[in-house]
Amino acid sequence: MVGRLANLLRGFLGRVASGIERRNPEALLDVEKDNLRRQIANYNEGLAAHAGLCERLMTQIRRLEQEERELRARAAANLRAANRNAAASYALRLQTTRRELAENRTQLTHAETTYKELIKARDVSVHAAQLKLEQLKSGLDDARVQRATAELATLASGTITSIGGAGDTLDRVHRMVAEQRELAAGRTRSPLQIAEVSVREEEERAVAEQALAEFVANEGISIESMEPVADS
Repeated sequence: MVGRLANLLRGFLGRVASGIERRNPEALLDVEKDNLRRQIANYNEGLAAHAGLCERLMTQIRRLEQEERELRARAAANLRAANRNAAASYALRLQTTRRELAENRTQLTHAETTYKELIKARDVSVHAAQLKLEQLKSGLDDARVQRATAELATLASGTITSIGGAGDTLDRVHRMVAEQRELAAGRTRSPLQIAEVSVREEEERAVAEQALAEFVANEGISIESMEPVADS
């Protein structure tokens, strides 16, 4: 019984709303414009977040690429100088840096893909709103249609110019997230920096030796040619 009454009430309200919209198409236009504004706000927030993430990842990738070049050069230099322990330590750090670099590149690819999908979804929503406005033309005079169309065009163009500027609050959130990511990365990398001083444990030495062997193989370096010749 209660369900039937609820259905009757929803039907009645729906007919009343439809009647109001037929008599005053501007009311429906206002509803569509409000819906579009909310959608644009949501899309702008998502676009700003992904744009910030992409920029942060690109900055981190450039830093890791520079670190990779430096570690590679240091490993090779110490190997040529017969500083095997130091070379192994740098080779081990080089492996870790390359793994982080690969992970960041994968994350950047995913973030850029999501960014493009959000732009596409935004454009589809704006186009759908434009179609709905076209359907309301019969209930509005020419002046009102032109004003509504101009407002919609302004809203649509705002979705492009406002990307990355969703407000000071959003910027602060992005900065805090970025700082937390950097702190987490720093905590992850700190144990590796200990190996730079010396490799004391046998397990660490074995891993470093393996990393050195892989580095030598990848670089095509001949260890025999670098070993000091014994005095006769």
